[in-house]
Amino acid sequence: MNQAFRKFSIAAANALGSSWMFIANVFLILVWVFAGPFFQYSDTWQLVVNTATTVFTYLAVFLIQNTQNRDAKAIHLKLDELIKGVGGARTQLVNLESLSDEELERLQHEFSRLQRKHAQLEQVSPATAE
Repeated sequence: MNQAFRKFSIAAANALGSSWMFIANVFLILVWVFAGPFFQYSDTWQLVVNTATTVFTYLAVFLIQNTQNRDAKAIHLKLDELIKGVGGARTQLVNLESLSDEELERLQHEFSRLQRKHAQLEQVSPATAE
């Protein structure tokens, strides 16, 4: 089931993000707008489009979230591999996504401090071009 949903969500995300889908939706909106006078802008006319867009959006959220979760996991794995492969890199930074908010905040402050320190060193002794 997961494999079938994965394939479906990839195909759906690709279709939903295409320029053709955007054009098709603009066309559907225009059809709905021009159909308004024929239905005297009735409640049914509005209800049909509101219901359709709500259902479509509701389902699309799950497809998009599935795609983003998979992409994020792939990026994390690629970054973890790079961290593992670089000599001198802190391998405890692998799997940062599993740290608590407090631990992430602590690391962010540490990296901000290191960046400021590096910027100060750059100002004191600017690198010379070779």
